[in-house]
Amino acid sequence: MSPIDDKWQTIQWIGPPVDAGGGINEAPNPDGRGRSRDFQNGTIEWSPQTGAHEVHGAIRDHYAQLGGPEGLLGYPLTDETGTPDDIGRYNHFENGSIYWTPDTDAHEVHGAIRDYWAQHGWERSRMGYPLSDESGPSPVDRSNRFVGGILSWTPAGGVREEVQID
Repeated sequence: MSPIDDKWQTIQWIGPPVDAGGGINEAPNPDGRGRSRDFQNGTIEWSPQTGAHEVHGAIRDHYAQLGGPEGLLGYPLTDETGTPDDIGRYNHFENGSIYWTPDTDAHEVHGAIRDYWAQHGWERSRMGYPLSDESGPSPVDRSNRFVGGILSWTPAGGVREEVQID
């Protein structure tokens, strides 16, 4: 059995493997580093560095839009997990995270903005959940919108909070 098969045995709710045109067996990813298999209710991604982890629902959809394991975020480091406030869900990846709630949808946070947000309590901080992916006019002028405001980053200024006042 493979690590993906081993993981599947522990999360039977993910359903049976599905045929995505290449058969129901796991397949190597284009990066040559890992493997994946789609299931009825999610995907299990594996690499030797990260192990096997599942991604499903809106987080899976957004992860795929961002390029999956070959994209910005890399391979998952966690299974999808509920947040401590029992409102949201998240997966952590090699290079960032995706957070989801019914009210905010799924959005990625990475780099210095993610580090700052994590140091201040993630979704329990005054910023709350992300409302956007990181974006900006250039690679050195970036921001994420959150329920409680905006976190922006520049190399010269680092991360700056712009707290929303209602």
